Amino acid sequence: APLPYVALGALLAAGPAPLAAQAEGPTTGTFTVFDPAQFTGMRYRMIGPARGGRVTTVAGVPDQPHTFYMGSTGGGVWKTTDAGQTWLNVSDGYFAAASMGSIDVAPSNPEVVWAGTGSEGIRSNVSVGRGVYRSADGGKTWSFAGLRDVGQIGAVRIHPRDPETVFVAATGSIFGRNRERGVFRTRDGGRTWQKVLFVSDSTGAVDVEFQPGNPDVLYASMWRGERKPWTVISGAREGGIYRSTDGGDTWKKLGGGLPTGLFGKSNVAVSAADPRRVYALIEAKPGGGLYRSDDAGDTWTLASDYAQLITRPFYYTNITADPTNADVVFVGTEGFYRSDDAGKTWKTLRTPHGDNHDLWINPGDPQIWVQANDGGVNVTLNGGRTWSTQYNQPTAEIYQVFVDNQFPYRVYGAQQDNSTLIVPSLPLAQSSPDDPIQSWRSGPGCETGPIIPHPTQPDTVYGSCKGQYSRMSLRSGQEKQYWVGAQSLYGNPGKDLILRFQRVSPMEISPHDPRTIYYGSQYVHRTRDEGVTWERISPDLTTNDPKKQQQRQSGGLS
Repeated sequence: APLPYVALGALLAAGPAPLAAQAEGPTTGTFTVFDPAQFTGMRYRMIGPARGGRVTTVAGVPDQPHTFYMGSTGGGVWKTTDAGQTWLNVSDGYFAAASMGSIDVAPSNPEVVWAGTGSEGIRSNVSVGRGVYRSADGGKTWSFAGLRDVGQIGAVRIHPRDPETVFVAATGSIFGRNRERGVFRTRDGGRTWQKVLFVSDSTGAVDVEFQPGNPDVLYASMWRGERKPWTVISGAREGGIYRSTDGGDTWKKLGGGLPTGLFGKSNVAVSAADPRRVYALIEAKPGGGLYRSDDAGDTWTLASDYAQLITRPFYYTNITADPTNADVVFVGTEGFYRSDDAGKTWKTLRTPHGDNHDLWINPGDPQIWVQANDGGVNVTLNGGRTWSTQYNQPTAEIYQVFVDNQFPYRVYGAQQDNSTLIVPSLPLAQSSPDDPIQSWRSGPGCETGPIIPHPTQPDTVYGSCKGQYSRMSLRSGQEKQYWVGAQSLYGNPGKDLILRFQRVSPMEISPHDPRTIYYGSQYVHRTRDEGVTWERISPDLTTNDPKKQQQRQSGGLS
């Protein structure tokens, strides 16, 4: 049965459980068992924020220039029919996963929409995909279409003339080896699948593209991408660009100027204006950059080694070619870039938010785009001069949730790639504000948090940012940072840093003394004066060697 889920912004909107209820019921180990009847009167409701979260896939309908779909990494699939003025979730109750990898609309029938779950931007916080879904009524209803165990999905591509024939580029499990990866094909609408391109149990497919005008020609990007708790593995010598000329039955690895060493993540774009012009954005060592072929992939030249095009390739690596001008190409990374001369030179375009992941251009009007980034999705009808808002998408990824004891109580959370937020559970005045955004406010810390209110003085809020602690007075709006360790977030090698903080560092306030706060690196740190001074109260918790614990406690090892 379909598994429903609730947007994270709604979490705890009904309020914390009564204290009396928390004390009732038998215990199992350290967990209290609650009587479900205590919660029968509680209902989820959306209190916000309606500030967009990360979106990694978008698609549009050529003949319906104001209709677009977006796939978020935590909120499923959404649809707009008014060029982004309003968005409606269309996947709730149908999908077993909320993280989306790819969306495609059938060129021959705009009512047929396919969606692959599991974003292929494999950052440290990533949700595993649960296969592909198909809609035959423009997203009103969905049915499961298979491939449940292929992990992350980089691309879903529908045959231009047959909506029952679909190709899926499956990255596979990002946490280890599995054979359910590669390029898959169905010819019967998802009832059966063939694995038509397989390299190994560690290298999967991250992209697949048709040659415009000739669906027998396809290109696929093969990539080894694996997440470890401490690092990301991106690339293998067996990775590369493959081509099929017989509709996916057989494939050949392409060379002719492409990198031959360690081949990482890549993405392919082909312009309908010149189907023999193929672009490939490639992470490689040596030889990373943007490659161009003018003979359908037989030979390649390095068009650009501009470093900004392949920043954090495991997270980005996306390229889009203008369907009406083969010399115009777009690349999204931390910035958003455009070339008008086939990749030789680049200029930066402004988008409403950074960290850019996908772009779809209407083939009938190249001024109409839908574009995705870490702040949500935005539509332009004038080639990027102006964009639709991102403040109508309740898809925020919230790292933690805390509440205070005010009335109305406030809900505190840190939003991925945005600020921390404080949202009231009810309107703060007798009449509602013109827009709910007027009731939100930013708090201390940054995207990772946590953000925790003082237990009895909610005008004081404690925050964190990737291992950096701070205290804010909401009355004055001022934030004071009290460093637990080094003052540099990035760039220092580990041997120069005694303290090692995780991206989301744990923080707790003592229930006995709110001035006492605990903070975690590889040690437990404690302050008794709200952060002005800190002391270590534990040995190095990452080793069981007493000698190393003693050395690290004294600063002898870094």
